[in-house]
Amino acid sequence: MNLATTPTVKSLGNCAYQAIEKHFHKTIKWEKSVKKDENPEALHQMRVGMRRLRTAVSRFELCLNLPKSASDKNIGKIARILGNLRDLDVLKEILENNYKPHLLPKEQASLEIAFSTLAKQREVAFSQVQKILKDETYKSLKNHFQQWLEKPSYQPLADLPIQQVLPDLLLPEVSKLLLHPGWMVGTQVVNSEVVVQSNWTPEELEKNLKNQGKILHDLRKQAKRVRYQMELFTDLYGEAFTTHISQVKSIQEILGMLQDSMVLNEWLENIFKSEINEQISGLITLLAVNRYQLWQQWQPLQQQYLKPETRQNLYLTILPSLSIDN
Repeated sequence: MNLATTPTVKSLGNCAYQAIEKHFHKTIKWEKSVKKDENPEALHQMRVGMRRLRTAVSRFELCLNLPKSASDKNIGKIARILGNLRDLDVLKEILENNYKPHLLPKEQASLEIAFSTLAKQREVAFSQVQKILKDETYKSLKNHFQQWLEKPSYQPLADLPIQQVLPDLLLPEVSKLLLHPGWMVGTQVVNSEVVVQSNWTPEELEKNLKNQGKILHDLRKQAKRVRYQMELFTDLYGEAFTTHISQVKSIQEILGMLQDSMVLNEWLENIFKSEINEQISGLITLLAVNRYQLWQQWQPLQQQYLKPETRQNLYLTILPSLSIDN
């Protein structure tokens, strides 16, 4: 046997270490810039890094011996505080770039009330970010991850070949995505077949989003979890796997934009209250038009993932081709 040409079998532990190392270093890379509030992109990247690090920790915890401070819970706490600040930056960006240029001068002037409120809320959110990054929770998490990366510790499952356990890692979250009740929003079952209702008026959409928007938002979060998890293993699969990741990303992005529009609408209602239609009726109309357009983009994806063949194809792509000698 020529050992020089024999491929190295990657273990579950190998993959876990590589994922944690990658996303930990990508996260702390942006820390100084976030503390100085230099660039909204730095905050975005640190928040995403924390989310991806959390995915790596939660998916690989069955084979790792991590310090208690480097837990899914602590990462989630920090990510949420970063997220609160990032969400305000996103609201400001959407208002300034997507809507303000299309408003009449009178409404643009009224919108300054919203920007003023946004600035005050951002000050509070940024102080919370500064506080958590100085807190012992963050310092301990960072130090213990660095120590673990220098001297990693594993559980026995870490020695298993990654190809052997890939379906066990991926399929539980994929099943949660495919069985999520959010797929059924805007459908009806006719003769045991799920039919997507494509004739909703804008008014009917708004009514249904008000009642079932949280379910769609939760579907978006599950799509994000699946995407992040699948992206941990792109180098172990082929083109079909990458295509599925792109489709899951589209689900996440469209539902995310829909959620952003709904959140912005609610936020404006809390600021302007009974005067909202008098002050910014044009903006409220634009937001409703945007949601209706996004819904038209969403429905083809919804129809696709309600088809049995789409689900079967995704499962078969995840399952590796195993040859078993009898």
